This record gives sequence, structure tokens and C-alpha cells, in this order.
Amino acid sequence: MIHFRYFKHELQFAFDAKTSRGAIKTHAAYIIEASDYANPMRIGYGEASPLHGLSIDAVPEFERHLVSFLNQLNEGVPVELLMLADFPSIRFGIETALLDLQEGGKRILFNSEFTRGKAIPINGLVWMNALEPMLQEAQEKVNQGFDCIKFKIGAHDFDAECRMLEKFRKTNSPSKIQIRLDANGAFTADDALAKLKELNRFEIHSIEQPIAPKQFDTMAKLCKDGSIAIALDEELIGIKTKEEKDALLKLLKPAFIILKPTLIGGLAMANDWIQIAEKLNINWWSTSALESNIGLNAIAQWVATKACRLPQGLGTGALYLNNFDSPLIVKNGHLYSTENKLWKIERSPMKEHE
Repeated sequence: MIHFRYFKHELQFAFDAKTSRGAIKTHAAYIIEASDYANPMRIGYGEASPLHGLSIDAVPEFERHLVSFLNQLNEGVPVELLMLADFPSIRFGIETALLDLQEGGKRILFNSEFTRGKAIPINGLVWMNALEPMLQEAQEKVNQGFDCIKFKIGAHDFDAECRMLEKFRKTNSPSKIQIRLDANGAFTADDALAKLKELNRFEIHSIEQPIAPKQFDTMAKLCKDGSIAIALDEELIGIKTKEEKDALLKLLKPAFIILKPTLIGGLAMANDWIQIAEKLNINWWSTSALESNIGLNAIAQWVATKACRLPQGLGTGALYLNNFDSPLIVKNGHLYSTENKLWKIERSPMKEHE
């Protein structure tokens, strides 16, 4: 018999993290524990951390729903019978807590070359800021060994952003440094195509979500145009069935999809997206959704079991002042899991659910 409980951990950003949805200073992580009554010291950890303004389960009563689901599990309801379709982050948290427990409660959910020391290439993320600091941060990332730089754009005057990218390209050639862009839906249906054609001169690898989701006709045209390869991100949120996933990708035909397990319902759901995408010759990579090191570790270990060799968006572990100590480190544009550092998961005041 497995017992579930959780605690809330308020992650504190080391800086004001600016996004298209405003600046954020804290992020609530709900850490799910799964333990075996026969061996209570063996604990599996998972994380449910919905993002406000983006996750479909970032609702005021989130914690009440989490309590209800964990109570149902403690009463013997099988996880597959829980009504989790509208709670993707909880599905991810329960799923990974169980995987961790099943593998011995040692934070090794998938035994792979990554858990034995092989690195995962990652992109260097440049957060929204004034343009000159963004340019400086991008160059710092290059100096730190990143060969794939991701700029968040759309918050400033477009011409000014283009001048920033032009300056960056003057000292960082496409043969050495790859540029990814993330517009977070900032372009309009009327101006998106012209902006993509203008950005193309900087030899961009891809742009995430140039327009807001659910504008299917316009997005299909942007994907077909080919000025810059389109990567779907927010477009995947809230898509629940395999049939819906298949229909969406067949309609839009993007070059890439970006998988964020917290937002799309966990690793099994991400596997469904990959299976469908590969049949349609659509490539993918995975990105964290500001999870603590617990969620980041699960995503990284899952990615390491796949054949994807593209840089992943998994360099977020150092964002917080009070992240959980873990073996995860970033070095030379890669994420490592090193045996030299141990896990330290300190509980905030526990809320138990029998």
C-alpha cells in the first residue's frame, strides 16, 4: 500500500524573472511524496507546480484539488481512475513520485547515460530585460560555453529587438552559435509573417509560438511559409486526447513541438506527443516550466532516454535562491548529474492526507 502526502515549497527567484505575463518573484512548488507502508523510509518525490497565467490548473482552489486527489489515492482509488485531465501538473507530480518510488526512492527515475554522468546539451536562456542587458547576458552565455542561445522577444519595439539581434550576430556567426527565439504569442495575425521574414536575415533556428494559440488558419500559414521554422509551445496546452493531438499537428504541420510535462500532463502524455510527431516528421525538444530541481531532474532523466539530440531547455536549476540541493549542475552549455553532489530535500511544514 502506497501512502501519499505533500508539502508546499515557495521558490524564491534570484532576480525578477520577466515574462510576457509580467515579472515573477516567487513560484509555488507542491512536492508530492509517495511512500510504501512496508518501508516508510523509501520515498518517491514528484512535483506539481502550475504556472499562473499559463497552466490550465493554475486555479485558486488548486491545493484543495491536490488534497482531494491524494486522499483518493490513499483510499485505494487507482491513479488511472483519477479525473486528472484538467490537472496536468498534478498528473506529472503523481506520475514521477511513483516512478521514483518504484526505482527505490533514490531520485533515479530512469537509469541512463545521463545518470551515469553523460551531459545533455541545453540552450542558454536570455530573459526579457532592457535590450542592452539582454545583449550582454547573451554574450555571457556564449562565454560560458553555450552554442545555442534562446532570446525571449516581443516585449520591446520590434525594430529595436532586430538591432539587438544584429549586434549579437556581428560577433557570433551562425556556424558557431544557434539562435532560438520565443515570442510567447506576442505577434499579431496581421504582422507575424512580415516579422518572421525580417527576422530570417539573422539566420534563426526556430521561433516558439509567434502568435497566440488557437489561431489555427494563421498559424498553419506561418508554418507553411518557412521563413523561420515554427515551434509550437502554448498551442499544446489543454490538448488532452491522442486524436486531438494528431489533428492539431496534421493541421498546423510545425517544424518542432516543445514538450513541457508540467503543462501537458506528464511524461506519458509527452510520449504520446512524440509518437504522433515522429510519424509526421516533426521534431521536438523539452523545456522545463520553472520547476524546482525535483521536477527538472525527472524531465532531464526522461529526455536522456530519448534519441533527441537537440539542445533542451533545462538550464533553470540556478534560477532560485532556495532550490533543493541536487546533483544537477550546468557547465559549458550542458546539464550534468554528478555523483559529487547529493540530494537534500527539506520539508516545509507538512500537510498530510490520510
